[in-house]
Amino acid sequence: MPQSFAIVLPFFNEERFLAATLASLAAQTRAPDRIVLVDNASTDASPGIARAFAAAHAALNVEVRLEPRPGKASALALGLAGLRDGLVATCDADTFYPPDYLARAQALFERTGAAAVLAFGVPGDDPAKTRLLRAKGAAMAMLAPTQTHAGGYGQSFRAGALHAAGGFSPERWPYCLMDHEIMHRIVRNGGRLAYDINHWCVSSPRRADRRRVRWTLPERLFYHIVPRSSRDWFFYDYLGPRFAARRLDALALREQPWKRAGQK
Repeated sequence: MPQSFAIVLPFFNEERFLAATLASLAAQTRAPDRIVLVDNASTDASPGIARAFAAAHAALNVEVRLEPRPGKASALALGLAGLRDGLVATCDADTFYPPDYLARAQALFERTGAAAVLAFGVPGDDPAKTRLLRAKGAAMAMLAPTQTHAGGYGQSFRAGALHAAGGFSPERWPYCLMDHEIMHRIVRNGGRLAYDINHWCVSSPRRADRRRVRWTLPERLFYHIVPRSSRDWFFYDYLGPRFAARRLDALALREQPWKRAGQK
């Protein structure tokens, strides 16, 4: 019997992109069995867009929840509450998901037995760069299959494996890069990660300046060479304190500097 497939999508002030993202999820060839939309205390029109989508797509079993505690980890934790079985995709509110996104993810789960499936983020308007990034991601995944080569916009999990690893928690990891840290815990628990060159989504290009939400080049390179057995040390004794010193907490993800540049 095919496993259920749920979607959890947190959002904060995403009125410009949310409707298009939700439309791409509603157009999936493998329809989601449930969609949980988590409003992380938005102050724009996003909650209304989410409620209108839920009303218009009753067959998709859409639920809108409110998480007043700021931060993506808190919103994801609320959205995942009660989802203990089957598969679950965590999606971003400003990302386009191709119609076969869920179908490809489910096929990868079934073919590989993986605990998590990851999709490469690509630009939507540059075919040459898209091909390059997909090929690069696939090569990196082949060379380092237990490392994370895709962001939180494109991650799907076996719900049981995600909860067994501790799930998303601002107390456990209060910093940026939670997409890498959660995959570390999945792998530490014995779970496999699965990638495929044809599994992708169009991630948002808005954060041209990512200094407030990312690690440094030396930190990234160090991640790739640290032995798997030392990754607890890498995240919790090395990277965490460095992020704390630079105030790279997860709340930095709520900053939207592009709005100051005239975008929404």
